[in-house]
Amino acid sequence: MDIRRLRYFVTVVEEANFTRAAARLHLAQPGVSAQVRQLERELGQPLLDRSGGSVTLTEVGEAVLPYARAALAAVESVRQTVEEFTGLLRGHVNIGFVSGAVAHEFDLASLLASFHDDHPQVEIGLTEDTSERMLAALNRGELDIALIGLTAEEPPPGISLQVVIDEPLVVAVAPGDPVLTHVGRTSIPLAELRDRPLISLPRGTGLRAVLDRACAQAGFQPRIAFEAAAPQFLAQLAVRGLGVAVVPPLPTDVASALGLRTLEITGPQLRGRIALAWRTDGPSSPAATAFLDLLRVALTVPGSD
Repeated sequence: MDIRRLRYFVTVVEEANFTRAAARLHLAQPGVSAQVRQLERELGQPLLDRSGGSVTLTEVGEAVLPYARAALAAVESVRQTVEEFTGLLRGHVNIGFVSGAVAHEFDLASLLASFHDDHPQVEIGLTEDTSERMLAALNRGELDIALIGLTAEEPPPGISLQVVIDEPLVVAVAPGDPVLTHVGRTSIPLAELRDRPLISLPRGTGLRAVLDRACAQAGFQPRIAFEAAAPQFLAQLAVRGLGVAVVPPLPTDVASALGLRTLEITGPQLRGRIALAWRTDGPSSPAATAFLDLLRVALTVPGSD
């Protein structure tokens, strides 16, 4: 049985479309279709139902798919084992991150460049997305590693975590905001935000989930006036008097340049945490494992175990 035909079959299933599968495989669509039909003739049963708007599995195809994937994984493992013995690291690493992760002191770009210099044969894919979608992508195997915002103390099932940022959330307000009538004020109770228009990261981000959950526990629903993915842009909206921005702590020079005041949220204190996340059973390739090892050392919080 030709392993290429199994790969084409699996790719068509994943894309639910021959044209998209061919584009992903960098092949002509008729060639992919012909090879999958040859596989079906070889097995003596149709594997795909082509009658609808998208390609779906037949009952036989459903039964065959896990074995096809296992065969492809076995072939890849053979190749990777040989390359490990020769000291050559190849493959592809898919990494996801939330926008707040790259605004902190660790330099993700330099880590990527350093890894690329050491392993030039490894292709690196980089994705910026919400924490919610990246956790789903990790579970599906579409991402190897992700920097996500956390919403709970315990990791989701099947996911391992290493916290790399843990800091109190603050509100950023324009100089004339009413909350600043208290001279020397450095904090604000969460309940005081009940009727204020808030500026926050979008749903699906860790910070937004922390805010929504805390407000629900305090008995009110936050009034979200504006949403944006970049904390610094949220701050720029706040300085224009469009609302109160709920953000991670802003660098002192940034807050000063914008003319913003920041107050720590209390009662309860809200914390923004960003963590390195990967599947508990480990990344799927030696390349991804090597990059995860690099990140775990480089992003270790001082004083942590």
